[in-house]
Parts: sequence; C-alpha cells; structure tokens
Amino acid sequence: MATQSNFSRSNIGAHNPIFTQIRTTIETAFYGNNVTKVTSLKEAYKLAAASPGTVVTDIPVHRASEIGLDEGSKILLFNDGTVFGRTAAARRILGEPGINQAQYATIVREAIYGTRFKKLYHTEVIVGLDEGFSVKAHLCIPEHEENVMYSWLLNFQALNETVAQMYNDSKVLENEGDIYIFSDPTWSHPDYPMGLSFADPKNNCACILGMRYFGEHKKGTLTLAWGIANRNGFASCHGGQKRYNLGAGKSFVAGVFGLSGSGKSTITHARHGDKYDITVLHDDAFVISTEDSSSIALEPSYFDKTQDYPLTCDDNKYLVTLQNNGATLDEDGKIVPVTEDLRNGNGRAVKSVLWSPNRVNKFHEPVNAIFWLMKDPTLPPVVKLSGAELASVMGATLATKRTTAERLAPGVDPNALVVEPYANPFRTYPLADDYTKFKTLVADKNVECYILNTGDFMGKKVTPEVTLGILEAIVEGKSTFAKWGPFSDIEIMDIEGYVPDLKDAEYINQLQSRMEDRVKFVKSRDEEKGGFDKLPADALEALEKVVAQSKNV
Repeated sequence: MATQSNFSRSNIGAHNPIFTQIRTTIETAFYGNNVTKVTSLKEAYKLAAASPGTVVTDIPVHRASEIGLDEGSKILLFNDGTVFGRTAAARRILGEPGINQAQYATIVREAIYGTRFKKLYHTEVIVGLDEGFSVKAHLCIPEHEENVMYSWLLNFQALNETVAQMYNDSKVLENEGDIYIFSDPTWSHPDYPMGLSFADPKNNCACILGMRYFGEHKKGTLTLAWGIANRNGFASCHGGQKRYNLGAGKSFVAGVFGLSGSGKSTITHARHGDKYDITVLHDDAFVISTEDSSSIALEPSYFDKTQDYPLTCDDNKYLVTLQNNGATLDEDGKIVPVTEDLRNGNGRAVKSVLWSPNRVNKFHEPVNAIFWLMKDPTLPPVVKLSGAELASVMGATLATKRTTAERLAPGVDPNALVVEPYANPFRTYPLADDYTKFKTLVADKNVECYILNTGDFMGKKVTPEVTLGILEAIVEGKSTFAKWGPFSDIEIMDIEGYVPDLKDAEYINQLQSRMEDRVKFVKSRDEEKGGFDKLPADALEALEKVVAQSKNV
C-alpha cells in the first residue's frame, strides 16, 4: 500500500511518528458508532439524490456506467447560500508561525464532540492515479452533506476492483499514514466567523469546519496530497499538462502553471484545430518526479466553472454534479440547469474523465517545457528564460495584475503585481522546496522554461490565438527567439504588434518597476511568516541581475 492504514499493535503509540495529537483526534472520529461507511459511488449517488435540497435534473449522466454509476443516473445540482467560493482567510496550517498545536487540538476535539448526536458518513478515495504515486484519503462528514461527499468521490478516484488492485501495487511511502479529513459544514465559532480550514500537513490530516463549499474539500485534500508528494521526491503542481504526439516516436510534454483566469485549463484542453494528436494528463493537479521527470495525475475528473458554458454547449453532457447554479424547466417540462453565473458568481461543476477524449493518468515521457502563465503588462506574449535560477524564481514570483474590482488601501500601487508562487496557494511546505525542485528540473533534466503573458501587453490584449500560435511554434521546433535588449538570460519572439519598445522611457520604467516588485516579494519572504518561505540567495541574485541589466537600456 502507498500510505499506511493499518498497524501492528507493537507499532502503535507515541514512538511512531505517524501518531500525533491532532491526527489521533481526527482519525478516532471515524470509528464512532454514529458513523456509517459508504463504500461505493452508486450508494453515494442515491444518498445525494435523496438529500434535502438536491435538485435531481432530468439530464442523464453521459455514459454513466463507465464512471461507476448506474445507467439512468441523473446530473445532480446542489446550492450553497452566501458563500460560493474558497475562503483563504479561514486557512490555518500547523507548522506555520503562530499556529499553536494545543489550541487547535482543543478546537478539533470540541468540534468532533459537537457531532455526537449526528449521523456521520465515512468514505474513501485514492489520490494519485498510478502506482508511482498513489495515496488513500478518508472523509468523515455529517448526514445532509451527501452532495459534498458524492462530488468528493467523483472528483478523486472512488475505490473499485481495478483501482484497488492498482493501489495494492503502488510504491510504499515510508512513514506516511492515510489522509484523514473531518468536516462539519454546520459548525460555528465566534472566533472564526468565516469558518476554519485547519490542516496538519506533516501528519496528513485536516478539519474543515463551518464551510459548505465543495472546493474547500477538494483543495483541502490536494493540500495534503501535494505535501506527501513534496516529501517523497516529486514537484507538486497546481497546473495543467498535455502531450503533443508528433509522430515518428516524437512527442512534446508541456506543463502550464497559472492563477485562476490565466488560461491554464483553456491551454491544457486546446485542440489546436485538431492539427495535433493530443493527450491530456490533467488541467489542475499533478506531480512531476524529480528522478525521471515523469508526471502523474492526481484526479480523474474536472472541477470546472460553468460561466462560459450555456445550457446547449456540447461540453455540458459531461457534467455529473453542479454547485451554485440555477435550474428551470425546458419546453418539455424537464428540469435543466441555468448556468452562466446567473444565480451567483463562480458556478461550478464536476465533469467526468470522459470530457477529455485522450486522457491518461501518467506521462512516462519527461516533461519538455514549463510555461509560467502571467498577466504582466510589461512582458511580451512569450519570454524564454535561460539559467535555472531565473527560470525557477520567475515561477516563485508568478504574477498577475490587480483587477479593477479590488478595493485598495491608500498608498497601494494599482499597477503592482499580485504574486502567487508557482500558482499554488495550497502549498504547506517551505517555498524553497518548490524553488529547488523546479530549478533542478531546468538545470539537470533539460526542461525548457517560458513565460506566457495571457493578459495584455502595454494595453494590447494578448489573444488566445496569439498564445496558441506561440505554443505551436515551440512544439514544432519552428520558434525563433532572439536576445532581448540588455538581458543575458531572457529571449523573446518577434510577434507583430507586440514588440517591446526599449526606447520608450515610460515602458522601461514600468518594466523595471514590475521586476522590482518581484525583488521586493522575494526579499519579503525573509521575514514573512518568520522566514518560513525564505528563498536561497541565488533566487534573489537572479532577479537583481535582471533589474540591473534593465537599467542599461
């Protein structure tokens, strides 16, 4: 087994690093006599369909039996109230400065005791879809939250005979217990008005309290799985990856990393007018081996926005569950969803693995290129980075521009970049771990590194057509890059309408400012969170070199 579920009696106790205060508290809740085990996706569907408030649409799940459901199963819709997105402010990670184990152990104990008179469900999934990386995760959640449980089973991999055999054959991860997540969406506490998402990542357990949104459960699970991957020789990736199968035994594996709205999923699933044979690994969660650069998907399904998918869109036939969408009757009196975010923002759906027709769980081929997707108006549509330090630190300072919807405090520069390292706000380990792993991929595994600006370049929108055209040129080996002005480790492609004017003083000033934003961010890590995310000196040196060179224009 990949992670450990059972222990010899002589190996149970404080001497075993798997057994800790909070983990033991959380796991114990799973064995109460008020807990019912849900062992199949079909059973979870029936419970969710009968749960109060569920809208059972009149649209059958497409090819239901192929994903483990009975034929005739319907797409289910369940809606939350005020909250319809993740709440970053509610996250607390044990191991970060200021997070006291005894304090949160008390909160967890009381929260679990508060479910004593509730019926609870316990179910299991596999996270990681290949023998090379596969872990077991458990969820305990109260009755009436069946839709969260059902979507969780769909999003990850519910156990069946085939999956169980794969898991039994998986690589054993030393000193790694199964993931345990306890959830009570109805919990409340005056000190945590937005809820509490508490994780103990070193011990693979979490409590999600007072939070109904399914995305909290998805990302909470991935948070722990990515932590396990990081400890066991993998780069944890919040991104998408695809393989271009070019014939004659040639292929090109591309990984794309970007924040919400950057085009990550669009690029991952783009068919390029069917001019290529394309295979998709996943568009949100995977890991890359630092040993052989192979990649493994963590999930079979897709948790996608419904905003851009009108009811009649063909992609909707792959929906299995919907969250925070409307419903109405069609001309035949059948219940159908109302998408396009009419009810609220961030309407979501779980789409089945069938949405991507050429899908695999592992790329044995090493990754060829990493693309950092950014919305930095000073960068042309594509930049090629040389030098492993610069390539990795640009991922560590992966940036986007502030939106006009944000309310800014006095003195905050509206043009300053917003940084999210490696596009992964769910990292629970030191940032230096990611920096080192991606640096190694570039330095030792010959992975190319690019930045794709998917926003605008000095006021001119970089269209999807431009971005996909760049990708095609790189994949086919037809791209031509040239040294960019004074920069020794940066090259750009000549693209009509997007040529940087290095004689424009205003442009140079903006470029320097945005690079200095990155320098400030890296420097701030020395003190932020007690230095938890401090980067090695060569990361800052690589950025400061770029800033210095920009002053030689």
